[in-house]
Amino acid sequence: MRNLLLVVVILLALAGVAFSQGIRWTIVNWKVRHDFPQVQGISPKEVAEWTKDAKRDQPVLLDVRTKAEYDVSHIHGAQRVEPGSEASAIELAKGRPIVTYCSVGYRSGAFAKKLDEAGYKNVHNMSGSIFQWANDGYPVESDGHPVQKVHPYNEEWGKLLKEPLRAKVPPAGKGM
Repeated sequence: MRNLLLVVVILLALAGVAFSQGIRWTIVNWKVRHDFPQVQGISPKEVAEWTKDAKRDQPVLLDVRTKAEYDVSHIHGAQRVEPGSEASAIELAKGRPIVTYCSVGYRSGAFAKKLDEAGYKNVHNMSGSIFQWANDGYPVESDGHPVQKVHPYNEEWGKLLKEPLRAKVPPAGKGM
C-alpha cells in the first residue's frame, strides 16, 4: 500500500509539471498571436515536413537569437539575425518563403512582423520556436555537427525546454 501511495504521489507531481508547462506554452503562444496577429504561424512539424519536401520551394530559416544562443545550437541551414534588427538586415526576394524562430517565438514574431510590414509576403513564425522544435525531437546542430543541447535563454524561460536539452551556459537575457 505504501508503494502504491508513493507511485500515485510521483505520478501526480509529474502530471502537475506537465500541466504547468502546458499552461505556460498556452500563455506564450497566446501572447505571440496577440502581439503579432498579422504574422502567420507554423508548427515545428510543418517546418520539418516542408524542409524535407524537395518538391516545394524551400524556406529561408531565420534564427532571431543572439550569437551566444545560436552558437550552442540552431536548426540546420538557419541564418542568424540579431534580435531587434530591422527588415533591411536581410536581402531576400519579397516572395521567398521565410520561417523565423527564436527561443519561444516572441523575438522571431517581432521580426516576422517587421518583414511583413516591409513587403515580405510569405513569412511564417514557428510556434514554440527552437524550444518546441527540440522538445519534439527534431535535430539541432552546431558548427555543422549534431548536438543535443539548446541555449535555455535564461533560467525562467528555459523551463519550457525539456531539462535534458538545456545547455549549461550563462543566461542570454531576461525577457522573451
